[in-house]
Amino acid sequence: MTTNAPSAAGTPGPPAICPTLLYEDADAALKQLTEAFGFSTDAVYREDDGSIMHAELSQGGGVVMLGSAGGTGAFAEAMRGSGPSSVYVGGVPDVDAHHRRAAEQGAEILEPPTDRDYGSRDYLARDVGGNVWSFGTYLPAAGSA
Repeated sequence: MTTNAPSAAGTPGPPAICPTLLYEDADAALKQLTEAFGFSTDAVYREDDGSIMHAELSQGGGVVMLGSAGGTGAFAEAMRGSGPSSVYVGGVPDVDAHHRRAAEQGAEILEPPTDRDYGSRDYLARDVGGNVWSFGTYLPAAGSA
């Protein structure tokens, strides 16, 4: 994976912020994120029982990490009982084609592709874990404020 985003040291590097989502059925989430939403699977690490301990998926210059809910350790304990989250994926070159793919794969579409006042075209979908995903053309610039 390559990105033009500067690292903390000011040189190009990987994203420094990665949403991390836990799912009751992480295998179903992995399947949906790759087949419906077009993510690439970069790594999958499994527990002895076959559940997903940690997975990394990428799209464009972004990365999301996921795993199975109910694990052990400080992170699993802190996340226990937490609700769904929302993740925005920017820089999608063809939002309408992306939306069609998600809909064809059975993703729950919350809002079809819509042109926004601030110049983005995006749509909303909910994944198998209840998380809301926005896919759009808008690409925030870190440090531009």
